[in-house]
Amino acid sequence: MKFYSILFVFIAVSITSVGYAQVNKFKYTSKSEKAIKAYEKAAEYYNARNNKDAIKQLDQAISVDKNFIEAYMLKADIYADMKDYNQSVENYKKAIEVDPDFFAGNYMNLGMIEFKIGKYKDAKSSLESYINHKNANITNIKRCEYFVKHTDFCIALVNDSVPFIPSNIGDSVNSSYGDYLPSLTADEQILVITRRLPKDEFTTDQSLKEEEDFYISHKINDSIWSKAVDLGPPVNTNGNEGAQCISPDGKTIYFTGCNRPDGIGSCDLYITEKIGNGWTIPKNMGVVVNSERWDSQPSISSDGKTLYFTSARNGGKGNMDIWKTEKDENGKWSKPINLGDTINTDKGEMSPFIHPDNQTLYFASNGHMGLGNYDIFYSRKDSSEYWRKPLNIGYPINTYADESYLIVNSKGDLAYFSSDRKGGKGSLDIYSFPLYEKARPKKVTYVKGVVYDKETNKKLQAKFELIDLKSGEISVESTSDPVTGAFLVCLPTEKDYALNVSKDGYLFFSENFTLTGIYSNSDPFIKNIPLQPIKIGETVVLKNIFFDTDKFDIKPESKSELDNLINLLQKNVSMKIEISGHTDKMGEDMYNQKLSENRAKAVYLYLIQNNIAENRLSYKGYGELNPIDSNDTEEGRANNRRTEFKVISK
Repeated sequence: MKFYSILFVFIAVSITSVGYAQVNKFKYTSKSEKAIKAYEKAAEYYNARNNKDAIKQLDQAISVDKNFIEAYMLKADIYADMKDYNQSVENYKKAIEVDPDFFAGNYMNLGMIEFKIGKYKDAKSSLESYINHKNANITNIKRCEYFVKHTDFCIALVNDSVPFIPSNIGDSVNSSYGDYLPSLTADEQILVITRRLPKDEFTTDQSLKEEEDFYISHKINDSIWSKAVDLGPPVNTNGNEGAQCISPDGKTIYFTGCNRPDGIGSCDLYITEKIGNGWTIPKNMGVVVNSERWDSQPSISSDGKTLYFTSARNGGKGNMDIWKTEKDENGKWSKPINLGDTINTDKGEMSPFIHPDNQTLYFASNGHMGLGNYDIFYSRKDSSEYWRKPLNIGYPINTYADESYLIVNSKGDLAYFSSDRKGGKGSLDIYSFPLYEKARPKKVTYVKGVVYDKETNKKLQAKFELIDLKSGEISVESTSDPVTGAFLVCLPTEKDYALNVSKDGYLFFSENFTLTGIYSNSDPFIKNIPLQPIKIGETVVLKNIFFDTDKFDIKPESKSELDNLINLLQKNVSMKIEISGHTDKMGEDMYNQKLSENRAKAVYLYLIQNNIAENRLSYKGYGELNPIDSNDTEEGRANNRRTEFKVISK
């Protein structure tokens, strides 16, 4: 995608044909009055920004005198302005061919243009010719020496190319217009894109030639997407909506709105949330997050706690930097923090994408060394949660053109981007490609399903907590949809988790996911969750209370589950429960009974120590008497080894 294209030609480019002619007003390399007249007419056209007629006059001058060096130089300048870089290169070469020593700057200008179009070996040769030229000046020599090192970097990167096989994702998503800025849910079932459309009579800003809206597509199977449809009001308006991201659970869209009545700066960050099949009226994220400058290109972490974005606000390292804002336990966003000079440079960084692993950041930069203007880079957090030095994602993903807006699926094996490459459906299309191993993030899986009332099947809005069993910290907090009961929670695959689902008036549900050690699969967990209304006689298996084999000391990983039970009892002050311990059939009956009783007692004592009245609690060990699964398999025996509680009174 072409974005913020900047010509890598130094100020010295202006010291070409026109500049030379001004210094030598009455002396040209041509002696033909006709050629000189055409050249001077071309210079007038050029100064008036009439490039087309300037080129015609220069062609006429050269047809009269094929050795008119200044005409070739001015022609090269004009083609560079027109971004016809191949023609610019050709004319600089012709000027040098006529007289290699006429103007040293021709070599530098030629080298910069060659670099611009990815001819790195040629660029290095041209720049070295300038460095070694007898008329080169010290300032420009230093600049060229830097770029010679840059060309060495580029040549090495091209020689060490990475696998890259892009595939257009099809005309269900891509249209005859511009389709770009893809964002994807963790389950890869929902794709949101920005589409640039011709403005209509209702467009708010009639100075715009086009307007941007969001379109949404759903995956039909592994390779086919449904027809992308207008997301519609209240999110899409008669103004511009762009640079969006959808949260990994598909419940929230963060996006950019510009020049709006409630705006704080030129462009601000907005938020809209999904309820059922509709979206809420977008809200400006406010003065704490947005600045008086340009704020755009949001990317939300999978836990919903950190929003990364691009901003031109004061206090940055360069003209555009990547910032982050964090949400506290009360749902308030913090004052944004600059990601620092490991990520940001004195030039421009943009289009951040934080992978659902919350450890890998992809972004575009023209400040870190790359192949062109903007290249894609990635950085990972170290063990201290600091960003490591960014790595260029490599050639041919990056080229001499501008690359930006790359996202990666939750599995980490497939990337999506937008491009105007040949063979597309419109001016910009969405493409995908398998991401090579080294550039992949950590694997992420997810648990997905629906919460419902166990007795009535009514869909429920319930609270989710995903807890890191090792640290005891809450990794993700969320709620299921109030209309559909649907939920999706991301699970990075190198931790063990406890999942707690709760709702007032219901017994909580718990589950655990062991994703360390031998676990290597990223297949999702599809799990519908029935919540049981609080009723006398109902039981709950406490799946996240842990003991070592043949012991009854409660392990530290059990704290979150015990706290959930304490919270339930505190909210329901008249509830009384029996805590029961159970074992499998292995071992002697008496031993199993005693072990189960001691484990139940350990939970009983923990609750009393945490201010739950003793008269609300009882405990009992049942040994192997009440199995809930077969004792013939290890999985079945593991299910039978459990701690439960039963509601005695409510």
